[in-house]
Amino acid sequence: MKSAVFYGKHDLRVEESIVPKPGPTEVLIQVMACGICGTDIHIYEGDKGAAEVKPPAILGHEFSGIIADIGSEVQGFQAGDRVCIDPNCYCGACDFCRNGEVHFCEHMIGYGTTVNGGFAEYCVVNESQVYRLGENTSFEQGAMTEPAACCLHGIDMCDIRPGYQVVIIGGGMIGLLMLQLAKLAGASKTALLEPVEKKREIGRKLGADICIDPLNEDVKKKLAEAGMTWIRTVIECAGLPSTVEQAIDLAGKKGTVMMFGLTKPDTQIALKPFQVFQKELTLRASFINPCTQQRALQLIDSGQLDVESMICKTIGLDQLEEVLSNPAIRAEGKYIVNPVKTTKISD
Repeated sequence: MKSAVFYGKHDLRVEESIVPKPGPTEVLIQVMACGICGTDIHIYEGDKGAAEVKPPAILGHEFSGIIADIGSEVQGFQAGDRVCIDPNCYCGACDFCRNGEVHFCEHMIGYGTTVNGGFAEYCVVNESQVYRLGENTSFEQGAMTEPAACCLHGIDMCDIRPGYQVVIIGGGMIGLLMLQLAKLAGASKTALLEPVEKKREIGRKLGADICIDPLNEDVKKKLAEAGMTWIRTVIECAGLPSTVEQAIDLAGKKGTVMMFGLTKPDTQIALKPFQVFQKELTLRASFINPCTQQRALQLIDSGQLDVESMICKTIGLDQLEEVLSNPAIRAEGKYIVNPVKTTKISD
């Protein structure tokens, strides 16, 4: 099979690999769509993602496809089923798992991180990680279930109540999902801070009450003009020191700051503890997607969560490294890999 193998920092090779065979409790999936995530970019740049990657490895953890074969003990699925994947498989036996904090599992298997993932024509996963797609859900939508599930975990931790005012910093895939989830949670007003006009336009279409260019507009003035004078939740989705600091500054009294954007491991910010004290802020972060995959899929299947508007293009494996290495290309939107396609980025 054709696969994109990560050998180390800035070293990704598209090559032929042996099609894996499913074990007794595993299924073999023909990958039809695999999203390029910020975590993949961090790993490509030599940084640690959510889990340790030991090259050579096939990355890609946001994927969906068709079951091509099943193991002898698989009961819930059969060949031909259209499915998506929760890439994080927990042991169920460590202290974290036994106390309900499964996402801190000490023996986690991560498809696309600790074991081979979806940037290939085929991938084997445990039956427990497979979710059947709805009849009207496309493979591209199915691949977006994992990032939507991660966002759901973060939204749950924000504790947004009906009537709250919410600011989202960063209008990429994650920020636009957070925008929609904040509205579903009951936010009365939402603002999106994003320097790229194309992404601000998508934000408007997805229901943002105000979209602000933070590089060329006075953010606080624009928020005040929109009647957003008590911002109870700020969700940071850019992963930059400056935007994390901005989130803390914008949050109102009794506000919550969700530091959702993935920074480099050694990133530091300038924090003023008195500012946190004076406003009695809650600073939070969110790690992966514990037990939220099914809810995310139901939101997508029902049409309540739009995961397609922010998809820029579907490309083949041969173009994957070009996207991983070029921030200007990624600024255009979310890219999806279909391992059997040969579409060029310029097409």
